[in-house]
Amino acid sequence: MLKYTVLGSGAMGLRYGVLLQDAGYQVDFVDAWPEQINAIRNQGGVYVSRDGENRHLVPVNIYSPEDYKGNPDVFIIFTKQMLLADLLKRCAHFFNDRQYAVTGMNGMGHIEKINQYFDKSKVVGGTALIGTVLNRPGDVDFIGKKGAGSMNLANETETPDETTKEIVADFTKANLNPTLTTNFLGTLMAKVVFNSVVNTLCTLFEIRMGQFISFPDADKLGQQLINEAYDVCERAGIKLLTTRQEEWDTVQHVSEVTNPLHYPSMYQDMSKGRPTEVDYINGYIYELGKKYDYEASTHNFLRNLVHLAEHTRQFRN
Repeated sequence: MLKYTVLGSGAMGLRYGVLLQDAGYQVDFVDAWPEQINAIRNQGGVYVSRDGENRHLVPVNIYSPEDYKGNPDVFIIFTKQMLLADLLKRCAHFFNDRQYAVTGMNGMGHIEKINQYFDKSKVVGGTALIGTVLNRPGDVDFIGKKGAGSMNLANETETPDETTKEIVADFTKANLNPTLTTNFLGTLMAKVVFNSVVNTLCTLFEIRMGQFISFPDADKLGQQLINEAYDVCERAGIKLLTTRQEEWDTVQHVSEVTNPLHYPSMYQDMSKGRPTEVDYINGYIYELGKKYDYEASTHNFLRNLVHLAEHTRQFRN
C-alpha cells in the first residue's frame, strides 16, 4: 500500500489527504504556514464540514518542512504558484529518487519547479474540479455531496506505469474520481482554461459559481474566453482534452450541478487580502499567445482588472 504526504495542507491539500486517510491510507501533512500547523496541533486535528454542515474533528499528523522525517512513496502537492519554489526548497531534504510527485495545482508554471527535484518519469500532473474552502486555520469545508467532483491525471512522460495506476486506484477508492489520460499538457491546460473563466469572473464580481452561471449571458462571456484560450493552444500545438463546446459544457455543469455554492479559490485569496494566481491562469494564456504572435486580449484585460481589484483593497474602509 502506498504512503502519501501532502505538501501544502491548505483547502485542497486537506481534502485530498483526509479523503485518502478516510479510505484507509497512511497520510502525513506538511505545511509552511505556522498558523495552520499550530491550529491543527492544538485542536488535535482538522475540523471538517461538508457544505457547512456536520463539522467534526479529524485527527491528522502535520509538520513543518524542517520537522518532517517521513519517507512516503507519493507526494501530493497543493500550494499557491507563488509559494511553490520556497516550499520545495524547504522540503528537499526528505526527497529521494524513488518518490512520485502528484500535483493538482491551479494555473501553470509549477511543473518546471517540480522538475528541479523530481525526474519526469515520477511526475504526474493533475487537474481538480473539486471545490473546497479553508474557513480559517484548522477548519475546512468540503463543497459538494460525498463523491462530488472529479479530476484528470497524466504522466509527464505520457506513459502510465504501474505506480501511476496504483495512485489512480487509491484516488478512486477515496472518491476523488480520477481519470488517467496520456495527454499531459492538454490535461493541465484544460483546467487553466476552466479557471480562466470561473475563477476570474467570480472573483471580480464576488459571486458563487452558481450565481455566475445563472446570468443569462454567462455563455457569451465564457465562450469568448474559451475561444481565445483554444486559439492560443492550437498555435502552441497543445491538443486539449475537449472541444470548445465541451469545455463550456463542463463549466456549465460544474457551476450549475457540482459546485453551485462554491466561491473559487481566487475569490478566497482576494477576499482574505492574499495575492491571486491570475498571472498563472489568464496571464499564462496571454503570455503563451504572445510567443505565437496571438493577442489573447480578453484574458489580458481580465488579468489587469484582477490586479486593479488587488490594488484598490488598500482604499477600502
